[in-house]
Amino acid sequence: MRETTDILISGGGVAGLTAAAAFGSAGFRVVCVDPTPPVTDAEAEGADLRTTALLQPSVPVLIGAGLWDRLAPHAAPLQVMRIIDAGGEMPVARLTKDFDAADISDAPFGWNLPNWLLRHEMVARLAELPNVSFRPGTGFARMLPREREALVTLTDGSQIAARLVIGADGRTSPVREALGIGVRTFRYGQKALAFAVTHDLPHGNVSTEVHRSGGPFTLVPLPDRDGLPASAVVWMETGAEVARLAALPQPDFEAEMTARSSGILGPLRLATKRSVWPIISQIADRMSGHRAVLMAEAAHVVPPIGAQGLNMSLADLRSLLDLGQSHRDDPGQPAVTDAYHRSRHREVQARVAGIDLLNRASMASAPGLRDLRAKALDALYSARAVRTSLMRAGLGVRSAAATTKPT
Repeated sequence: MRETTDILISGGGVAGLTAAAAFGSAGFRVVCVDPTPPVTDAEAEGADLRTTALLQPSVPVLIGAGLWDRLAPHAAPLQVMRIIDAGGEMPVARLTKDFDAADISDAPFGWNLPNWLLRHEMVARLAELPNVSFRPGTGFARMLPREREALVTLTDGSQIAARLVIGADGRTSPVREALGIGVRTFRYGQKALAFAVTHDLPHGNVSTEVHRSGGPFTLVPLPDRDGLPASAVVWMETGAEVARLAALPQPDFEAEMTARSSGILGPLRLATKRSVWPIISQIADRMSGHRAVLMAEAAHVVPPIGAQGLNMSLADLRSLLDLGQSHRDDPGQPAVTDAYHRSRHREVQARVAGIDLLNRASMASAPGLRDLRAKALDALYSARAVRTSLMRAGLGVRSAAATTKPT
């Protein structure tokens, strides 16, 4: 017998799991599929050791999805975003600028959590929702859009008739391919090393980007680890340099990462395995089709700068959820899918372009270009109105009213 549901979500990553919890908590019948079961243990093979900073506007979505109470006890607040330019002759800080959330809000910019832990808590939340069926190990195979539904065939041969199909299935999205939607991809020749460290000096809830060349070296606060201050690190460099760094013996690697950090937290000690991730920018030509929409990395991919990636994805979800709740009788009708594309695509285009520009600036290796980058940072920071506007833009809000502490 053919199964029916309100919403079928292709993708069991953090964005897809959040969407399943959000729509399920809102009372919709949801089926979420992914060919690869999520890894929910930091020590397991394939664990995603990156972290995600959940910015203020994302928290109401997580509250509505019944996730925030699960996540908050594990989160490290991000009160200050610090940018250091270390582009002089030696890799030492020559310019430091702090963007403090207190200037625009009574809450931190956001809260940082490990990606594997996000998956662990989200899977647990889905198990509490009787109207949500999560099926790891089964994926999206093909789709036949019809007037009132989309008939989806899964990789196990079963079929589901869904009012709305959500493609949250990554940068090579099968849903996007089924819809015939093209993408534009920008490559930088970069990769990123992701890992966690401990250090002697406390991070003080400050997230720091150190810019020299090749891309930023970013330290993001984590809760203490074995009684020591801890941070997550994303170290972006050319592909060849990342390969060299990843192969270094641990003592040599620790010496190099301490030097690259400009020593701002003292000696850094590796606390986890090193994982390597490719860096690209990508944007879909459209974010919707008949009976289907794209969100998260199926729609847009950006380098890990300014904590934009998942927060853009949760902005997608917020827009889609609002539209779906306004059309509960049929959340996949054109009034939803077309309005979703209009509400998100232009903003996504602007953010992808902005982060692309920031990443290219961070890669500068010529001394003259690095000096120009430092002067631009100093000028932008010195004007208070510009500084506060940049902070609100980074959060994705337009007014101070939107930047308040979650309750």
